Amino acid sequence: MKVVKFGGSSMADAGQYRKIRDILLADPERKVVVVSAAGKRFKDDHKITDLLYLCHAHTQYGVDCSGIFEMISSRYIQIRNDLGIDLDLETEFAALKQRIDNKELNADEIASRGEYFSAKLMAAFLGFQFFDSADWVKFNFDGSVDQESTYEALQNQVVQGIGAVIPGFYGLMPDGHIRTFSRGGSDITGALAAAALDAEVYENWTDVSGILMADPRLVDNPQAIPEVTYDELRELSYTGASVLHEDAIFPVREKNIPLNIRNTNEPEAPGTMIRERFDGDSDPHRFITGITGKKDFTIISLSKRGMSNQVGVLHRVLTILVRHNISVDYVPNGIDNVSVVLPTESIASKLYTILGEIQQEVEPDTLDVHDQIAIVAAVGRKMAYRPGISGKIFAALGEAGINIRMINQGPDELNIIFGVDNRDFKAAIKVLYNSFVSM
Repeated sequence: MKVVKFGGSSMADAGQYRKIRDILLADPERKVVVVSAAGKRFKDDHKITDLLYLCHAHTQYGVDCSGIFEMISSRYIQIRNDLGIDLDLETEFAALKQRIDNKELNADEIASRGEYFSAKLMAAFLGFQFFDSADWVKFNFDGSVDQESTYEALQNQVVQGIGAVIPGFYGLMPDGHIRTFSRGGSDITGALAAAALDAEVYENWTDVSGILMADPRLVDNPQAIPEVTYDELRELSYTGASVLHEDAIFPVREKNIPLNIRNTNEPEAPGTMIRERFDGDSDPHRFITGITGKKDFTIISLSKRGMSNQVGVLHRVLTILVRHNISVDYVPNGIDNVSVVLPTESIASKLYTILGEIQQEVEPDTLDVHDQIAIVAAVGRKMAYRPGISGKIFAALGEAGINIRMINQGPDELNIIFGVDNRDFKAAIKVLYNSFVSM
């Protein structure tokens, strides 16, 4: 049995619903369907979830949201009419509007109604069961998911062999209130359903044919990654790639369930398969899985003679940053010097205070700040088995006239991370892609 999740672009209109039906008919193992709220139909269209949050904001300030609500209800009613579904939405929308006007609902419950109506429509269209996520996704008071209760509740409800449609994005708090995940949280609902039902695979259907090897805004027509491990996916996500909601990975990874990223608009494309490990090698000539990065970092560098023989220098620096609630991304170091790499946004307002505290508590010989730094990462599980990869990467960057400001690499060589000036960010990504992928 497969659990399949369809994102907002896949739920945008009646035509997309028909594509989903065809995808399900193509594989009878696709029995449990998790859906998002209706997304954009075209560039300047509105996402339903955005409109629902706007409704809540209006009511909080005593402003009538009838016009916005009409946009929401008419969107779903149009889908229903276009598909010829016999489903009374008008009564439910009228009741929802009354409760919004009376301020009976919090922001989470209002926002969750996009997924709710998507699932009601899809279940009616497919002839599947409708399972409300409020009946099985159980939150703890701290906002974490009570996995044991959640899994047990879904197992008790799903009738094996009969299709089911589940709204994503929300669940129930212990006090009976609806709570949503953060934006993109339908990915988490799908992963929880796959884990609860011990699915053969969790298919996440979106509007791209898998995870791309580089950002298409930086590289023309980047290839999709056919296979990636969960560790590689974590590295790609951390260093800037927009892949999946991070929390959607853990439930399926714990159960060793493969995750397949697919394209609703190109269902024949295999997409990207994500597993804990791969026994074979689909492409022995490809040793870089993906290239990603982010701009706007600051590097604080300090040196102190004899630092390697002094205990606690790095500890004191990190303690100062903890005191200011600042997370460190990377810590490249030498014998008598150490650097910390931080998002500029997190440190900008506190920079001089922190530098003063480092000067007072560490007494470095030199203390320097480098800003306008971009971080670029080459990620690949096979790099560790190819001698000289780092040298080839740096040689390619050198030939392109790109100056490397920082290098950071772990012993397992799952990634090679380096810093360049912000102005060289796009060029660095393109050089790596053209040198090591587009060959």
